[in-house]
Amino acid sequence: MTIFRELPKFKEVFVCGALAFAGGLGGCAALATPLDGPGVNSLSSGSVSGVPVEPDYGSVWDLRDIYPSVDDWAVARREVMSDIAGLSAFQGTLGTDSETLLEALNAIFAVYKNVTRVYVYTSLNADEDLGDATANARRLEAAATYSELIEATSWVDPELLDIGSDKLAAFIDQTPGLSDYRFYIENVLRGAPHTLSPLGEQLLAAAGKVTEAPSEIYSILANADMPWPVVTLSTGEELRLSQAGYSRGRQLPNRADRKLVFDDFWGVWKAYENTYGAILGGHLKALQLNTRERGYGSAVERAFFGDAMPPEVYETLIEEVNAALPTLHRYFKLRKQMLGLETDMAYYDIYPPLVALDKTFTYETSIELTRQALTPLGEEYLEAYNRGVEGGWVHVYPDDGKRSGAYMNGSVYDVHPYVLLNHNDDFDSASTFAHEYGHAVHSVLANAAQPWPTAGYSTFIAETASIMNEMLLQDMVIGQAQSPEERLFYLGSALEGLRGTYFRQAMFAEFEFRVNALADRNEALTGARMTEIYLDLLRRYHGHEEGVVQIDELYGIEWAYIPHFYYDFYVFQYATSIAAASSLAEQISSGDVVARDRFISLLKAGGSDHPYALMKDAGVDLATPDAHRALIRRANAIMDEMEAILADMDS
Repeated sequence: MTIFRELPKFKEVFVCGALAFAGGLGGCAALATPLDGPGVNSLSSGSVSGVPVEPDYGSVWDLRDIYPSVDDWAVARREVMSDIAGLSAFQGTLGTDSETLLEALNAIFAVYKNVTRVYVYTSLNADEDLGDATANARRLEAAATYSELIEATSWVDPELLDIGSDKLAAFIDQTPGLSDYRFYIENVLRGAPHTLSPLGEQLLAAAGKVTEAPSEIYSILANADMPWPVVTLSTGEELRLSQAGYSRGRQLPNRADRKLVFDDFWGVWKAYENTYGAILGGHLKALQLNTRERGYGSAVERAFFGDAMPPEVYETLIEEVNAALPTLHRYFKLRKQMLGLETDMAYYDIYPPLVALDKTFTYETSIELTRQALTPLGEEYLEAYNRGVEGGWVHVYPDDGKRSGAYMNGSVYDVHPYVLLNHNDDFDSASTFAHEYGHAVHSVLANAAQPWPTAGYSTFIAETASIMNEMLLQDMVIGQAQSPEERLFYLGSALEGLRGTYFRQAMFAEFEFRVNALADRNEALTGARMTEIYLDLLRRYHGHEEGVVQIDELYGIEWAYIPHFYYDFYVFQYATSIAAASSLAEQISSGDVVARDRFISLLKAGGSDHPYALMKDAGVDLATPDAHRALIRRANAIMDEMEAILADMDS
């Protein structure tokens, strides 16, 4: 086991991620929202409302806070490369005495912090214009530097294990400075059964450069090389069905147009079924290298070990989601009613908005609405929020070449978080702003309360913070709505968020579990087999056999379109996070000050303990049904209110 987690790939299809250290050692990094979950911006670029945006300090982040110039970044990279080479001097010395161990760990973690800073600068800079080849080359150079650090420190864990738990515990007691590394050291000792020899660790670290290939191939094919068709809509308009075009086309008001978009878009993916099967199969086989060589019993055991996640968390999620499918089906039936469909609802009827809202939400409006909504979280939280919106943290508007979607990156521990938005002056933009600032405040609080080695927090915790912000915003605007139609819009938006982030991500998690089980058993990992598995899940979740939503066989290829399957059991954490947020929001909104304070303590805790333990301390045990049932109560309460409004409007 290496002491540092590798840089995950970019989620380039809808939203971007960068240094997501799930339970790792550094400040929390770029955290993205899920496919079809809350906070997902529409894909757009170039201008807001057709008016080009002039950059200014309030709308474009200031990377000079990280490095004054690119030249300064280049100097820093050269220095950190030299520092990486110098770390070999500590090899074989860690067990000498406590002071030597402290000196070595301080040096190693300082290099890690500086490498992170070097990478984040290039990542943010490249995202300003993805067409800037020079900026992207710098990002690749920084990522390579990070890989060199992983390989150069692969000896550390085996050497700590050789020292032994008794001697390490004595070292920590003798030297107070080692307390910052206590959790890290204890985690290394916990991983002893899965840690290889120094040579074995070095070989696996080096193999990481090769095992990343499937996701890189997927990204290039899915985002650059696919031959997107052009369809002619009922209006006579031509629509190119790239991923952005599909995102727009599936929301069209004309049902025949939506079907055309679905059939042509998924038809292209179906033509590449074998290719995408080989790519995802290659990724799963690469994961199996770690499963097998490190002696894990299964892919699930491997994926959950780093966070010390009890398997009951995953099992409870799947059990509760499947038990709650009648609630999801109730939503689909309500959607069918509101869309006025006279025939069976189809998969292409899920995305058009239920109610139109002709209302502008400027960036300034998003800031103020979110500030009002966050009042229940108290003064300390609001103080951190206010610091974040004063300028220099956010790249606000769409622009030519800018990365689409939204994310927060809080990994530069000594500076501040950075937030990328593509604000389009609609409610979705306001909701996205609230979501990403949940991440930003989380990083502010964690970085202030924790030293660098324990500031980083896991996705399992991170998404709870951001979704909490969204839920508080939703509840506030629902209460302030000026008409039944506006109230229905906000209620429908909240309900769709629950569908996309809870039910859909759980469905993804089931798919991921099944295909990894095939890899565990060395069974065939073909595209056709993956489509069969996914179609079965798609139909069960959507009530195909019960006549709730009809799922055409062609749409089973959707698995090939989901980039999250290249992130090793990443998606289930969205579903558990929204369940946790529902439970906490229910308590905090009722005025429970103790629950609020536990939530703030959770954010401050960073990565000082395993995420499941931290969440339990906050009052939520995701290995039990309670949090999941709070979410289902929320969903049914929303539908009760929507049905009452519709009944009043009809009468």
